[in-house]
Amino acid sequence: MRQLVLGGVRSGKSRYAESLAKITGLPVIYIATARAGDDEMQARIQQHQAYRPADWVTLEVFDADLPKQLAKLMQQPKVILLDCLTLWLTQLLCEAPLSEALLEKVDGVLDELVEIVAAGGQAELIMVGNETGLGIMPIDALSRAFGDRAGLLHQRLAEVCEKVVLTVAGLPLVVKG
Repeated sequence: MRQLVLGGVRSGKSRYAESLAKITGLPVIYIATARAGDDEMQARIQQHQAYRPADWVTLEVFDADLPKQLAKLMQQPKVILLDCLTLWLTQLLCEAPLSEALLEKVDGVLDELVEIVAAGGQAELIMVGNETGLGIMPIDALSRAFGDRAGLLHQRLAEVCEKVVLTVAGLPLVVKG
């Protein structure tokens, strides 16, 4: 099964996704996409790490290699918990100055990710992303590029996933499945 768990900051999305992974009884591979750019982010990462069971394998993937790594992992009978799609997208968009060439590269990587998720595999896949499209239109080009790509990525993944959940105030709201 492929699941997409969306929500705002501190909505409970990661905790909910982790609970889904735990109840399967299968080995879990946790794909962490966050980089610690400052002390506050390092504290957030440490909080997530402390909550995870010790027997989960953690892979840190911050770059355009994510689709290729996910494709390999999908062929194994395990649970893959990918947290977080939007942090990963942010890092892709910030690896170089904003340009049409960068946006084309990012769009190609997003296409590749959607294709791999659509193809499925033996693994149970749980993906986590921040639902960022509920606010105002951002004023700068980079923020608009991020919002557009995050929204379209979530739509495309929701289309190929069997289950989609929106978390609000720690409560899971099933949107699909």
